[in-house]
Amino acid sequence: MVNEPVIEIQDMTKVYQMGDIKVHALRGVSLEIQKGEYVAIMGASGSGKSTLMNMIGLLDRPTSGTYKIRGVESSKLSKGQLADLRNQEIGFVFQRFNLLPRISAQRQVELPLFYAGVTSRKSREMARAALERVGLGDRTHHRPDELSGGQQQRVAIARALVNQPSLLLADEPTGALDSQTSLEVMALFEELHAQGLTVVMVTHDPLVAGRAKRVVTLSDGKIVSDKANGHHLNLAAWEAAYENH
Repeated sequence: MVNEPVIEIQDMTKVYQMGDIKVHALRGVSLEIQKGEYVAIMGASGSGKSTLMNMIGLLDRPTSGTYKIRGVESSKLSKGQLADLRNQEIGFVFQRFNLLPRISAQRQVELPLFYAGVTSRKSREMARAALERVGLGDRTHHRPDELSGGQQQRVAIARALVNQPSLLLADEPTGALDSQTSLEVMALFEELHAQGLTVVMVTHDPLVAGRAKRVVTLSDGKIVSDKANGHHLNLAAWEAAYENH
């Protein structure tokens, strides 16, 4: 069966006006990501990787070029239509978890379903299933202050998964975690990918990117490298390298 592209970007540019200065954050980026791929987007600060993440996540609009997500061209959509498409197709995982401090893990995961108009009963069932999927079936009623950093990130991942999105988009997902917890979270991403989920991760860390199947590198707003990652370290070697990083 031929893979179905989830992401199709053609000649995308993004120019920010900073007073009298124009900042070219993206310079003619073209990128296609197929269903079921696990892709890391790398680059130094100022390379354009965060801007590209915002474009892929439908959080901003390009200055020129096109972006299709599962065949839907996004440039002509209204803000409301973009929000609906984002909620249906994309699950976000951020570095800082973005959990509300006083509500349970289950309620955190239910929030996207509330905005999608899902009934309360169905929301509870879907949230419990998502938490079980990330190994937190026994933590549904715990608040963030009752969870470790790794467990909080797992809640955030469950929240990203609950709408059954086409794409899991992760922005530096291990940036706020210690090395052992980072290993556990990366193993979870690999498990989700093995289940068929399309994963795109933005990272500056080559060791984290090394766990992906494909690495796209940006510099000065352009893709300078796009290659399959065929040199995976074995797990023991990767753990040793990460702990010494």
